[in-house]
Amino acid sequence: MTTNPTPPAPPRAADAHIAPPPAPAPAATRPSADGPRPPLRIVLTVLELAALGAVGSATLAALSAVLGVGLALLFVFGIGLLFLVGVVYAIYGVAWIEVRRVGSLYGAEVPDLRWRERTKPGFGGWLRNLARQSVDGRMWRTMLNFVLACILGTILLRVFWGMIWSVFFAFAPLSSEGSIEGPFGNYLAVEWAPLIGILGLIAGVAGLIGLALLHRVLSRALVIPSREAELTAQVRTTTAQRAGAVRAAELERTRIERDLHDGVQPRLVSVGMTLGLAKQKIDADPAVAKALIDEAHTSTKAAITELRQLARGIHTSVLDDRGLDAALSALAGRSHIPVQLDVRIDPSATGAGASCRDAEAAVYFAIAESLTNAAKHSRASECRVVVRSRDGGLWARVEDNGMGGAQVQPGGGLDGITNRVLAAGGTFRLDSPAGGPTSLEVSVPCAS
Repeated sequence: MTTNPTPPAPPRAADAHIAPPPAPAPAATRPSADGPRPPLRIVLTVLELAALGAVGSATLAALSAVLGVGLALLFVFGIGLLFLVGVVYAIYGVAWIEVRRVGSLYGAEVPDLRWRERTKPGFGGWLRNLARQSVDGRMWRTMLNFVLACILGTILLRVFWGMIWSVFFAFAPLSSEGSIEGPFGNYLAVEWAPLIGILGLIAGVAGLIGLALLHRVLSRALVIPSREAELTAQVRTTTAQRAGAVRAAELERTRIERDLHDGVQPRLVSVGMTLGLAKQKIDADPAVAKALIDEAHTSTKAAITELRQLARGIHTSVLDDRGLDAALSALAGRSHIPVQLDVRIDPSATGAGASCRDAEAAVYFAIAESLTNAAKHSRASECRVVVRSRDGGLWARVEDNGMGGAQVQPGGGLDGITNRVLAAGGTFRLDSPAGGPTSLEVSVPCAS
């Protein structure tokens, strides 16, 4: 899309990469669902443990083998590091699947396992991020649950084969006479075979149920957060959002005061002085007075335009009337540099009365500030804006081909984005290495 002017923005630094705000609010939490009823849940648990006993053991063996090779080759030109990096990613993948499996099995609202955000750019930042992920407590607790589930699954398979043996043992009198070899290598009278077979079958069923219940206890302790932990996380999230909202309101008030003081107020003072001079000249020199009045009229129209732009920065009426897509189209049309706009969002989640109204406002503000920064400070020749409906919220990415080096400064435009998104319960990530390009991503959940 093409462009035209954008409102001014706070300055942007040119020598660093910034970290996302320290918001503890999870961006992607699967909605809670009513899990299967207890009898069916036990059956599903038994089936899943059986599958883990058959397949999970092979997965653990493969991970152990790769880990051993990595450690063995660690000091051979660092080749082992490649294997160890692969192990970290593999463990994360297994743990992510385990979280989804446990949450689905027990109908629990379990936040998805998420990879830690990178705090620094470049290869060094990637290594540091990988090291932080490799010691992530939640990932290792989930992996421990997977290992224990595989062990329980292996035991369950043996119990299941014992049940099959009990069934055949119970019918031994049909094909044998005299004595028969018992379960511990001793010989028993064939008449005892049905009783022992039935008892073995009952013990096997009890063992399956016990293993399923044990798996439930372990999973709830290791994977599913306790009620106290959930409440603590909610309080921490609410506190962070409140702080972000207060900070965002303070920055917005400061911006409005600055724009009024530096822009509209001096212009209105000038209009008053010009009209005063015109009043003095109107009898002695009508021509000069007329010119002064024309000058005051022009300044008044300019002040009205500045007030309109200031009001648009406070509240965008088109956002409420026609939704985020139309508001961003108007924003791109006023931009100084060309903007490629790609918006694909759920029509029911945009416009007046939509559940994503607050999320739309936060995303619009973030994109507006990003385009302003790109136009004033990045020396970019084009920008690309992508907006999507994702995970029950809105996700947006703004990228320019400028010189990069953006960082958050207190009171600046990026600081305002950070606090606005945090107040809405979202996440914010900026990647701006020196030399560019600069990309900003925000993800904001919709109101439930």
